[in-house]
Amino acid sequence: MSREQGAYEELQYYTLAHGEPTFIHQHAVDAWAAQHADHNTKPITLAFALVGLYLHVERGFSGRQVQLVHMELSRRGKHWPSFPLPRERGAITAFAVVSAPPGPDRDQAIDAWCASVWNAFHDSRQAVAELLKQHGIM
Repeated sequence: MSREQGAYEELQYYTLAHGEPTFIHQHAVDAWAAQHADHNTKPITLAFALVGLYLHVERGFSGRQVQLVHMELSRRGKHWPSFPLPRERGAITAFAVVSAPPGPDRDQAIDAWCASVWNAFHDSRQAVAELLKQHGIM
């Protein structure tokens, strides 16, 4: 297991045990999925990750709200667009996030990670917004 994968697993334990009703775990899942997507990644995986990042970073959605949108999208669609994979996926990694002390500092690091990854996918912003509009979400 790579150091980065180990950090992500530690982060999963942290976010799942977090206890906040905002469900911060969803943000970590979306950031990881987008940051580590490759040509073998299923279109639904990257589409949902980018939707989650867009809703969180630009619209201020909580993880629970993002999860509800994902559930609604899964009921409405069967075909998902492909998104271009940028060369750089953000400077912040799961390893950097778990390096922050647990609590508010780590929670803020998760938000910064989401913003870093979302900014790397800035060329997909319009397509993500259109996907949500097409499905009647926004």
